[in-house]
Amino acid sequence: MTVTKTRADTLLLSGATVIAPRSFLFDPDDEFPLGDGIADTEATVLCPYCGEPAEIGLDPGSGTSQDYFEDCPVCCRPWHVRVRYDADGSAGVTVAAADVD
Repeated sequence: MTVTKTRADTLLLSGATVIAPRSFLFDPDDEFPLGDGIADTEATVLCPYCGEPAEIGLDPGSGTSQDYFEDCPVCCRPWHVRVRYDADGSAGVTVAAADVD
């Protein structure tokens, strides 16, 4: 069976046209353009407690605006991490002491 997306609400299945709900056809790339298809997947940040640099993994698939907590791999104290992706896939990352927010 061949599936082809023809419009936002239409699929072609082996030559037959099928109307499907928009949620069925959701394509995350439509909502989150990555420019040339390459998004940042890691960043180097400085721990707000111990001042040591640390590399953290980023997940572009989690959306253009992310807000979560992660522990420092050096001193184990909690960070409040904020990630914002631009349309070209570049990430802006800020790390703050979690007990200050």
